[in-house]
Amino acid sequence: MTTSDSKQTNFGFRQVQETDKADLVGDVFDSVADNYDLMNDLMSFGIHRLWKKIAIETSGLREHFKVLDLAGGTGDMVKLMKSKISHQGSIILSDINWSMLKEGRNRLIDQGIEDVQIAQIDAQHLPFKENTFDLITIAFGLRNVTNKETALKSILSSLKPGGKLIILEFSRPTNELLRELYDLFSFEVIPKIGEFVAQSEESYRYLAESIRMHPDQEELKDLMESAGFSDCNFDNLTNGIVAIHSGKKGMMDA
Repeated sequence: MTTSDSKQTNFGFRQVQETDKADLVGDVFDSVADNYDLMNDLMSFGIHRLWKKIAIETSGLREHFKVLDLAGGTGDMVKLMKSKISHQGSIILSDINWSMLKEGRNRLIDQGIEDVQIAQIDAQHLPFKENTFDLITIAFGLRNVTNKETALKSILSSLKPGGKLIILEFSRPTNELLRELYDLFSFEVIPKIGEFVAQSEESYRYLAESIRMHPDQEELKDLMESAGFSDCNFDNLTNGIVAIHSGKKGMMDA
C-alpha cells in the first residue's frame, strides 16, 4: 500500500520511494527468471498449476474473447488459455520485466504455441484503448505492482463493458495454525531454497515478504470496488493460501 504524503511504498518489509520500486522489483525478477517455474513448483509443491487451472475455469473464458494476461511471466496462464481461444479471439502475454517476458515467449515457442502477441507493459499504465478486452488476468503479479489502485483503474478502463478481471494471488490463510506454519515456511524455508536453486536468497526473501504485505481477501475486494469494479467476489483456495478475486466492468461504465 502506498503512503501518498511521503510517496513511499512497500518493497517487502522495507519502505522505498515509489519511483524506485519498479527497478527493485525488476532486479528481483531478472535474477530469478531462469528458475522461476522450478521455484514455483518447489514453493507450492506443484499446486500453483492447479490454482491457475481453477482460475481460468472460473473466468468465463470464451473462444472469441480478446484476452490480456498481465504479469504473465513464463507464460503458464497463456498456455492454459490459448487452446480455448479460436481464430476469432486473441491473447496477449505481457509483463513489465523483459527477462520474464522473453522466458515466457521462448517457452511458448518451444511448446508449439503460436499466434500469441507479447507486450512489455506496466499494469499501472495500460497502452490500450478503452473497452478493448473481454478478459484480463493477473496471476501472482498484483502484489509486485507499485500502486495497485492505479493499476486496477487502468485495467477497468481497458475492459469492455461486461468484461471481467481475474486476480490469482497469495492471500491470508484462514486457519491460524496453518498461517503460522505458512509463515515459517515462507520466511525460513523459501529463501534457503532460493539460495540453493536460484542462487538468490535475497530475491526470494522479498517474494515471501511481498506476500505478507499484500492486502488480504477483504482488503483487495474493497480496493477493486473502490476502483469501480462491480460484482466483486473472491474464492479461497487451499484454506486461503491463495485467493481468486473477480470483478466486472459495469455495462454503464464505458
